[in-house]
Amino acid sequence: MNRLFLDANVLFTAAHNPAGKASLLFDIAERGYWTIITSNQGVAEARHNLRRKSPDSLPRLEMLLKDVMIVPTVIGQACNLTLPTKDVPIYLAALHAKSSHLLTGDIRHFGPYMNNPARTKGVVICTVASYLEQILK
Repeated sequence: MNRLFLDANVLFTAAHNPAGKASLLFDIAERGYWTIITSNQGVAEARHNLRRKSPDSLPRLEMLLKDVMIVPTVIGQACNLTLPTKDVPIYLAALHAKSSHLLTGDIRHFGPYMNNPARTKGVVICTVASYLEQILK
């Protein structure tokens, strides 16, 4: 079973857009097809951004988080990828949680590593759309 680690921007989108692809991840997870994981940092960042941009979506985020495995933020460990400081703990938490995938909308920072598990210690980094496309093939 796949273990999907969600970046804060995916959590934000799922809470903000109940009819979108990010929300679909939660619907399918309820049926037991995969496990959804995030970190304390991912949750905090999603909450912060929702408070600023879409406070009415906060209750939906809290509802979605009830079925999410929340792992500790990983700080102070060496990273094998060249990422901005704020993204390193996200990748390391996904790695430590033994995630099969790290789903993110951050193409700018994670783009060079997307769909290249040989460079990311086995974790497939991709967008939600790309992941859904891969599993529907």
